[in-house]
Amino acid sequence: MAAAAMNMQTQSAKIRKDLRQTFRNKRLALSTAQQMKAGKQLVKQFQEHAVFQNAQNVALYLSFNGEINTQALIDHLWSLKRNVFVPILHPFCKGQLLFQAYTPNTKMRHNQLGILEPVLDVRYVCPLENLQLILTPLVAFDTSGNRLGMGGGFYDRTLVALQNKKHQATVAGLAHELQLTSTLPTETWDIPLPYILTSSKLYSFS
Repeated sequence: MAAAAMNMQTQSAKIRKDLRQTFRNKRLALSTAQQMKAGKQLVKQFQEHAVFQNAQNVALYLSFNGEINTQALIDHLWSLKRNVFVPILHPFCKGQLLFQAYTPNTKMRHNQLGILEPVLDVRYVCPLENLQLILTPLVAFDTSGNRLGMGGGFYDRTLVALQNKKHQATVAGLAHELQLTSTLPTETWDIPLPYILTSSKLYSFS
């Protein structure tokens, strides 16, 4: 039985790895112009839905590796005087994220994953319980709200921490429409998202 379970785990891991590569390739095939257009349309979708409108402290991410362009949304939030926070790899707790204030003047660096992040300054780190809206990246999502991430588990751990705090932050994934698939393989640690926002619509799973 143990060998059979191990084999199933191995097969599931391979399927998830293959899916990540497939959907990353789809994202990377988009041109710069397509990415810019998607980013602007994402802002329009964001403006249309009341669920996003009252959050003052907003966590999102800097686009990387073909992820939907978030810069236009960041600019929009800045124009509304919202507080924007982006993730930093925790320097002491492996696999964990911190969220630090991000402004046009924030000093940045590349972390070990090659992703831009603010230079750590604990004065500007926002506790999870003070965030009202968390917008997560993803590689793929399905019609039940399941999210396939890059495999590092950073956002999975963040979502678990939110559940443990019983915090009521709104959580939504951001994606291109082409990242939607009918069903994704899931693991016990996966937490479905209540919302996915794309450049063309809001998917609600709550």
